Amino acid sequence: MSTVALTAADFEQTVSGNDIVLVDFWAAWCGPCQMFAPVYEKASEVHSDIVFGKVDTEAEQALAAAADITSIPTLMAFREGILVFSQPGALPPQALDQLITAVRELDMDEVRASLTPQSPGQ
Repeated sequence: MSTVALTAADFEQTVSGNDIVLVDFWAAWCGPCQMFAPVYEKASEVHSDIVFGKVDTEAEQALAAAADITSIPTLMAFREGILVFSQPGALPPQALDQLITAVRELDMDEVRASLTPQSPGQ
């Protein structure tokens, strides 16, 4: 599977409707974004079970603002609709592979439990 362009219209559905979704926030004028693009594309071909989305921050300014993007490229990882990773900067191939492995290995019951507010006395 190759990368898919995400827009405000399909972002939420894509993130909530797939097990693992990586999202690259980028812009055409961004040098580091251009350097990261082939690394991201290659990973999308190797990991066909993961959705590799790309958000053009120039075309989707409202979406970038809603995602609190202040630096590009920024890579986000969602698992079962939950944001589990967000970091600006281009990753080298081995770091991207490590991230993918870490996201796959997450115990989502623990992640969900950590997001659930605890009642006093629990």
